[in-house]
Amino acid sequence: MTDVRTYGDELAVVTVTYSPGETLGRFLDTLQQATDRPVRVVLADNGSTDGEPERAAAERADVDLVPTGGNLGYGGGANRGVAHLGSEYGWVVIANPDLEWRPGSLDELLAAAKRWPRGGAFGPLIREPGGEVYPSARMLPSIGRGAGHAVFGKIWPDNPWTRAYRQSEAEITERPAGWLSGSCLLLRREAFDSVDGFDPRYFMYFEDVDLGDRLRRKGWLNIYAPTAEVMHIGGRSTSKAAKRMLLEHHRSAYRYLADRHQGPIWAPLRLALRAALALRARIETR
Repeated sequence: MTDVRTYGDELAVVTVTYSPGETLGRFLDTLQQATDRPVRVVLADNGSTDGEPERAAAERADVDLVPTGGNLGYGGGANRGVAHLGSEYGWVVIANPDLEWRPGSLDELLAAAKRWPRGGAFGPLIREPGGEVYPSARMLPSIGRGAGHAVFGKIWPDNPWTRAYRQSEAEITERPAGWLSGSCLLLRREAFDSVDGFDPRYFMYFEDVDLGDRLRRKGWLNIYAPTAEVMHIGGRSTSKAAKRMLLEHHRSAYRYLADRHQGPIWAPLRLALRAALALRARIETR
């Protein structure tokens, strides 16, 4: 377990880059209007080849480039970026580089943190480019909801397990959630430390679900704060390797559920889940 540390009140933003293209510039430009506070930005770079992270760090005094040494995945890269920060940074935002910040959105998240002293993670309302609200505050997947969503989510989008898991009918209001989308999270660094950050075994997908569950088990809350708003363009890096990302999603879904259903009594269920996810992968990659 990580040693308990005392942190200051400074704010940093960590974003994991992997050839982010022109979206990184919009991310950094709109961030300037997201808060009145000074912000240090860390680009945890997983091996970009487009030169954009290097350009941003060279042109902007408040941006640090931190090469991770390889493609560590999202959680592993984020962990490396957070580790780069000094103890004066007690508030850390972990966000995708393909976000655009609405004015004042980060200050709204910080205001929510004051209202919830046991909040460990805070997530904004996330809109897609067409204006739709992305379901970013969800229930933790039980074996029923998780398996139902994982197996049927793509081929039967309106299935009852997916609707429950996504909290599709939930009111858009400030509230505790099971977990929050890792595409944009304000984290109390003390809380992030208490669970040793993201589990690096999750290369992509479900690292945020796992983090939310482990924060909850440590007594922290995951708070949805929809007065803060961002837009997630989404998919630039992952769209370049769509088939691999699909397989990573299924691998991570299995890991999350299997980790929480250990032992011989759950072996038949784990086997059935693995087979169902493999079948779904074959169907979707055709």
